[in-house]
Amino acid sequence: MNAWIRSAKILTKILTIAGLFASFGGGFAAAQKKYDAGVTDTTIKIGNVMPYSGPASAYAAIGKTEAAYFKMINDQGGINGRKIEFISYDDGFSPPKTVEQVRKLVESDEVFALFNVVGTAGNSAIQKYVNLKKVPHLFISSGAAKFDDPKDFPWSMAWWPGYKSEARIYAKYILQNHPDKTIGILYQNDDSGKDYLAGFHEAFGADYSKKVAIELSYEVTTPSVDSQVVQIKSANVDIFINLSTPKFAAQAIKKIFELGWKPVQFLGNAASSTSSTMNAAGLEASKGIISAIYLKDPSDARWKDDDGVKEFRAFMTRYYPDGDQENGTTVFGYGAATAFVEVLKQCGDDLTRDNLMKKMTSLSMQISVYLPGIVIRTGATDYSPIDQLQPVKFNGQRFEAFGPVIDSK
Repeated sequence: MNAWIRSAKILTKILTIAGLFASFGGGFAAAQKKYDAGVTDTTIKIGNVMPYSGPASAYAAIGKTEAAYFKMINDQGGINGRKIEFISYDDGFSPPKTVEQVRKLVESDEVFALFNVVGTAGNSAIQKYVNLKKVPHLFISSGAAKFDDPKDFPWSMAWWPGYKSEARIYAKYILQNHPDKTIGILYQNDDSGKDYLAGFHEAFGADYSKKVAIELSYEVTTPSVDSQVVQIKSANVDIFINLSTPKFAAQAIKKIFELGWKPVQFLGNAASSTSSTMNAAGLEASKGIISAIYLKDPSDARWKDDDGVKEFRAFMTRYYPDGDQENGTTVFGYGAATAFVEVLKQCGDDLTRDNLMKKMTSLSMQISVYLPGIVIRTGATDYSPIDQLQPVKFNGQRFEAFGPVIDSK
């Protein structure tokens, strides 16, 4: 009997130990690392396409800033011990080339995600492809409405403020401050320009044709927009709305000044850089121009002692010394890279594409180089992270804020 009892006790212990091992085994399984293509124990492979050449090469500074930022993160130990391998190709701002480079990134380089591909046309050309491949297509440098479409394109998300939202903000200002003035619009002949026009149509409604006397487009391959500016002036409008990329925006501002024409001028957010646009056009020619921004301008004296701008300048000095610290494109690249790194950190060891999208669609964060009051917000049905802008006016040296931050939501 005693032997039987001893045997029973031994069996009970064995079963208990077995249960503990089973329990631990389940815990180990739950803690296992989950990876998709482009991720290993030591690396995270990120793909990018940027116009390092061509008509929009002013945006090349974005890619250079991001590459430098990821190098800094790698020097600091990476993200949860993994180094970022940033693969960035030139597409010359040509959509067919964008398609070619993205296919290379996805099929040959096997990147984990696409980060901050620049340009509405190029991103439009790859959107269906990357969504079919279920590759995260994130921080898109475009505010086109098609990149806020979680139902049809759940893997694509923009990072610029929506063009329609920006247009509505300008329209509100015009209706309040210049209700009787007529408008001429210069826009790029692509989805970005058409979205801007749609925003003005929404804001002005039935009065659109009364308010907007002329709207002219330009092709990104055209050498100059001087002729469009002359035509818009000939329409005798009071307000000139300049919805161009930096190169063409600067040309238009300069031409208006040379003509001695003095309309009320509005400049799209994408070109609202003192360095790449206003300096190129001429500071005197740029005086009085109105825009709406969300980034801090390092050249603005009010941010001299700001911690976020200090960190940005320290980073630039060490990791991108040839970069222009006063250029809005470098600030943009720094802010986007900062946010992306935070999202990757949140993924922990679950570096699957599904989990990355889960994190991207539940954002609520503030970025140190974004203006106070600008909050990054997303949701499962909201793929528009930046919907707040600060109205500003160029004083001949820098943009000065006026009025409150405007939320388009």
